[in-house]
Amino acid sequence: MTSSSDFVFTNATVFTGFDFISNAFVRVANGRIQEVSASPLSAQEPVDIQGDYLVPGMVDLQLYGGSHQLLNEQPTPDTVRHIYETHLRNGTTTLLPTINSTSLEIMQQATSAVQVVRQENPFGVPGIHIEGPYFNPIKRGAHSSVYVRTPAEGELEALFSTNADAIRILTLAPEVLTTEELAMIQRLKHPNTLLSLGHSNATYQQAITALNNDIPLATHLYNAMRGYESREPGVVGAVFDHPTVRASIIADGYHCDPATIRIAHRLLGDRLFLISDALFAKVPGIDGPRTEFSLGEFVVHYETDPNGPGRYVNFEGKLAGSAITLLDCVRVCVERVGLSLTDALRKASTIPADIISLGDTLGRIQPGYVANLVRVDRSLRAKGVWTEGMLRMAHE
Repeated sequence: MTSSSDFVFTNATVFTGFDFISNAFVRVANGRIQEVSASPLSAQEPVDIQGDYLVPGMVDLQLYGGSHQLLNEQPTPDTVRHIYETHLRNGTTTLLPTINSTSLEIMQQATSAVQVVRQENPFGVPGIHIEGPYFNPIKRGAHSSVYVRTPAEGELEALFSTNADAIRILTLAPEVLTTEELAMIQRLKHPNTLLSLGHSNATYQQAITALNNDIPLATHLYNAMRGYESREPGVVGAVFDHPTVRASIIADGYHCDPATIRIAHRLLGDRLFLISDALFAKVPGIDGPRTEFSLGEFVVHYETDPNGPGRYVNFEGKLAGSAITLLDCVRVCVERVGLSLTDALRKASTIPADIISLGDTLGRIQPGYVANLVRVDRSLRAKGVWTEGMLRMAHE
């Protein structure tokens, strides 16, 4: 394989973002895709994919740590770089480092750290996802009760006073906020910041009202939200019934039964997208994931699974987080949920790129797009990763 930025992939099964082209050729130069062809392209430096898939780099909009470092614990640029380099090894080339409910000071430090790396690597780390702390305590999940709250006096002004453009997603529970607080968030946030409904015990009507008022996303469907019941459809029912909301889902084999993912896909189609929700990640070539750590008042540990990627549980044995990357989610969707590879890959790259307004640059293999690419074998394992046309990782 080559480290050059000017070459041609040959003998590739290319996923364009819409469909597959067999025995395809892809020319890359100056960090961008120049040409995609079913006919041979001349090349001084061919890269033979040997029939493997060549797919757009994965785009993960919610994950908290790398192999060992967690952004909440160490909100520094080095932690952000560590998170990126960890997930890059398994095909995630764009991500939003995420912090869960914490103090205003940590939120500001984490946002500042992401802003530094965003300037270094704008296509790799385009911003931060702040998950909480404005949640319903009833649905806080593994978020610390010490931090789950409504905004203190002056907190919203302070949060959005600096680096507001780096905040790409803010997850909140609209029913715990006043009309004035919601209006203030809408007024203060950057236009690129998307609000997402999550960790919410809202009724169906409360959720529908929120989704109709500039909250275009829902965070990890089914998990930490009021479920669907016959007389109160809840948040899940509102997501299913709303015409435009887009919802993330965790397909790690633990957070959601395969049937629930299949049902959500049938109802939402391309409005459903994948997130890893990874506390830490188990990836090829790096020791990890971290085996035990404290998460607020919770002490959680990594539990191995001979039939899956493993998970994090608390001292009661309750699910506390995942240890995966987005490519693992793709594999679960294909092998256990029964989605087509086309649908699974779109939910891991094309659709999330569109959501954060980078769909004209990332998430597709088309001329003009950034050459963030992953070679994936037939067992859906990463064998090579390129960012802006440069080989970053190769696995045997």
